[in-house]
Amino acid sequence: MRAAVLHAPGDVRVEHRPDPTIEQPTDAVIRLAATCVCGSDLWPYRGVEAVDGPSPMGHEYVGVVEEVGSDVRAIRPGQFVVGSFFASDNTCEICRAGYQSRCVHAEPMGAIGTQAEYARVPLADGTLVATSDTPSDDLVPGLLAASDVLGTGWFAAVAAEAGPGKTVAVVGDGAVGLLGVLAARQLGAERIVVFSRHGSRQALAREFGATDVVATRGDEGVAEVKELTGGLGAHSVIEAVGTQESMLQAIRATRPGGHVGYVGVSHDVQLPGDELFFSGVHLHGGPAPVRRFLPELVDLITDRAIDPGRVFDLDLPLEQAAEGYRAMDERRAIKTLLRP
Repeated sequence: MRAAVLHAPGDVRVEHRPDPTIEQPTDAVIRLAATCVCGSDLWPYRGVEAVDGPSPMGHEYVGVVEEVGSDVRAIRPGQFVVGSFFASDNTCEICRAGYQSRCVHAEPMGAIGTQAEYARVPLADGTLVATSDTPSDDLVPGLLAASDVLGTGWFAAVAAEAGPGKTVAVVGDGAVGLLGVLAARQLGAERIVVFSRHGSRQALAREFGATDVVATRGDEGVAEVKELTGGLGAHSVIEAVGTQESMLQAIRATRPGGHVGYVGVSHDVQLPGDELFFSGVHLHGGPAPVRRFLPELVDLITDRAIDPGRVFDLDLPLEQAAEGYRAMDERRAIKTLLRP
């Protein structure tokens, strides 16, 4: 099969890899209908994370089941399925508490690589959610978004306790932050402030439900949010970047007693203990348990209640994956969809 492989920073190649097979009786093999490039894929692409030899890329996926292992009961060949970026059994005590990304048997799909024509999905019964029938082509981007960025933005909004009467601030205007705006609106937030300096992203944020845009960062941006909220700060803040600056900005933009939902993949974030202590804010986040939300999100998308697929502003064949990475790295694209 053809698949994207990262050989070194900035060096993505689409090349032949062995076709996946059933390795465990709980596996499924799916034929990818669509996959994509994630903002977190840019960390190794930029050399911020070490690249240890050729690495398969991708962890977001939707497709049709080709084959299942002997122990798979809920998923069958021919079904169109959406899966999370972590495989999980969905039965362990941690999964039952709603934290499938930290399942005791969790397997990262990024280690398998889903920017490809086919993929093996471990723990298929617990990981995959089937649609009621084969979706129309225009629904596929939205369902693909549910595999990670929508589920992650949704978890961030839930962790930040976004809801009726709340003011929500969103740090990060990538796909996760933009879909955090959508999630906050769906959860009933009264006011949604997005930090963004890019016109096209500001426009999409407003279409998703943002009521205010703040184009400054750091303490200056925090001051603007406080001015908008009577000097108090937001009730709920979504942190969707993962840097020291973005985390401190999120905490400082939150009012005492408020909540920060952090889902940006942390890179050398160190919190000053005294500031955290006196902030009086709640922090909750980490790798999003997308599987918790998938059934609801799939229904919302197939019922056309939401259209998260609009974050894909570049649609390329898999063979052009390298251009998809370049476009996102250069901020010419919010998110690249790849069609095997």
